[in-house]
Amino acid sequence: MPSANPIAVITGASSGIGAVYADRLAARGYDLVLVARRIDRLRMLAETLSAAHNVEVQAIEADLTDETGLARVEQLLRSDERIALLVNNAGNGKLSGTLDMSDADTASTIALNLVAPTRLARAVLPAFVKRNAGAIINIASVMALHALPITTLYSATKSYVVMFSRGLQGELQGTGVRVQVVLPAATVTEFYDQAGLPLSALDPAVVMTAENLVDAALAGFDAGEAVTLPSVHDAQLWTAYDDAQDALFGATQVGSPAPRYAPAV
Repeated sequence: MPSANPIAVITGASSGIGAVYADRLAARGYDLVLVARRIDRLRMLAETLSAAHNVEVQAIEADLTDETGLARVEQLLRSDERIALLVNNAGNGKLSGTLDMSDADTASTIALNLVAPTRLARAVLPAFVKRNAGAIINIASVMALHALPITTLYSATKSYVVMFSRGLQGELQGTGVRVQVVLPAATVTEFYDQAGLPLSALDPAVVMTAENLVDAALAGFDAGEAVTLPSVHDAQLWTAYDDAQDALFGATQVGSPAPRYAPAV
């Protein structure tokens, strides 16, 4: 008999944050579709989670920087009506200055951090809107709020993820479809090895485990948060930041130059 469980699709699911989301969502009764390039890891994780939580788990090998892989996942999102949750987790980013970064690394970061989450959201949203139910969790980064000389492109792409998510939240207001954006800080994952900075170079006091990160993010999801910053203890800091952005945008809505730009007499 076919499963009646809702399905969660998780990208970048072979390790780190994606793998923990897979475990936590399986424990909540979701069947899973796990997407990543490393199919051997995915299959091992699928077997473990299926046995531990008695859910169906499908492993899909797909490189989301490649058109063929991305189109394959898009088609799945458009075709399976049991899909209730998309976790856009896959991401990368070489820690490098703009001039020093290779063309291949630049293209890969743009494709994975910007193009893929946009296209996957667009693929799944029509069915969500039609059913008036469903959710997208977009994994951004606190570097969306701050750019360092070695994070220029990474910060820019993660800032896009935040703005894309916030825009979707406005578009979907009044519907039963939700979008949450999560902004992790330093987290124990393989990202740092791939980025060129070993995790051991960071102060252990500022690094969160992937388990704590995902548990906090899901607590924020359950609480209905639109924006979740798991490592920020004072929630009013985000409120003040968001309010300041609104105030600044409002101040731009004037049809004449500011007096400080008046020609010198």
